[in-house]
Amino acid sequence: MTWATKTLNEVADFCLGKMLDQKKNKGVLRPYLANVNVRWGEFVLDNLREMRFEDHELERFGLRHGDIVMCEGGEPGRCAIWKNQMPGMMIQKAIHRIRPHSCLDHRFLYYTFLHYGQTGQFAPLFTGATIKHLPREKLALLKITIPPLVIQQAIAGILSAYDDLIENNTRRIAILEEMAQALYREWFVRFRFPGHENVPLVDGTPRGWKQSTLAYCAGFLSGGTPSKSRAEYWAGQIPWISSGELTAMRVHDSSLHISEEGAEAGSRIVAPETTLVVVRGMSLAKEFRMGMTSREVAFNQDIKALVARMGVDPYFLFHSLREQRDQIRDQATEATHGTKKLDTRVLEQVPIVVPNENMQRSFREQVEPMHCLWDTLNRRIERLRRARDLLLPKLISGQLDVEHLDIDEGEPLAA
Repeated sequence: MTWATKTLNEVADFCLGKMLDQKKNKGVLRPYLANVNVRWGEFVLDNLREMRFEDHELERFGLRHGDIVMCEGGEPGRCAIWKNQMPGMMIQKAIHRIRPHSCLDHRFLYYTFLHYGQTGQFAPLFTGATIKHLPREKLALLKITIPPLVIQQAIAGILSAYDDLIENNTRRIAILEEMAQALYREWFVRFRFPGHENVPLVDGTPRGWKQSTLAYCAGFLSGGTPSKSRAEYWAGQIPWISSGELTAMRVHDSSLHISEEGAEAGSRIVAPETTLVVVRGMSLAKEFRMGMTSREVAFNQDIKALVARMGVDPYFLFHSLREQRDQIRDQATEATHGTKKLDTRVLEQVPIVVPNENMQRSFREQVEPMHCLWDTLNRRIERLRRARDLLLPKLISGQLDVEHLDIDEGEPLAA
């Protein structure tokens, strides 16, 4: 059977969000999504910004379950399905809200967009020489292949089973992160560590512990970018981490890899259990990003590596910084083109109360298994994504026939 092909304008309603203008905007402050909040298949809902919306604007700029939220700039075309993660969510002008007609399953449309994003099919629609945009009039012309609704639902059921497992593992990772940090807070902020009843406080610190700074707890290493013109630099197996990829508690892999020669020429290799922190970039306006390496990696010039000194456990060091993320971020200053930067001197003065080595060792024994489980879950997510992405083009194109499959959308796939 030949599937119909139509333009997006024929099968969906879509609009851009509201212009941010603090002087002109009126109404009630409400949270809104911007480009930085939208990832492929998911939303980052921490530290949401707000703007004023009037009652008559709620329908036009508000979101419903099943809407597809797409970036107009940044990485144009990047999108996710809104599932009422937060009530009353609105959109800002850099976001397209796409609402499919009844002929389209919203999940099938999302997977079509994901396929287009992976194969570069949005690119011909972009405008702008340096900063790319996907304007509404261009998006309207995007061609969508439309199988019968029952086939759309079968395709979406297969692919979403993988994404449901990915989402479940992602939630487990978030719980592990919070558990590890909650334990740090209990032991080293509230001082309710094992045996605390028998350790008196001296000047507000448990006896035998030392009030110190990051400069005395870690050595600082800078990264870099090997020459892009030297192909041999980019043909290795060492993950090369950029600031945009440093978004999770653990650092394991990257979309880019370099050789040892490339690292020697323009970057730097660090060992497992090294803390990486972002010291420059757009993200510093919202958060102080960091991660602990679980394998050897290299990194770019927007990142500093912190290597724990003698007597300081790497896990303790990492969670000490993580506990102070907001305070550190607030000390970032303006750099060029609207970016932020953290001066090394600011990092050097970050206060750290260092417990004795036995207490650090006990903390490591508690949190290291959480980090290891995080790695296991992350590898499982990577396998699920690879499997989904192998199926995606074959399903979207009709190369795999699903018409006679009995798809139970509630039945999970094995991880």
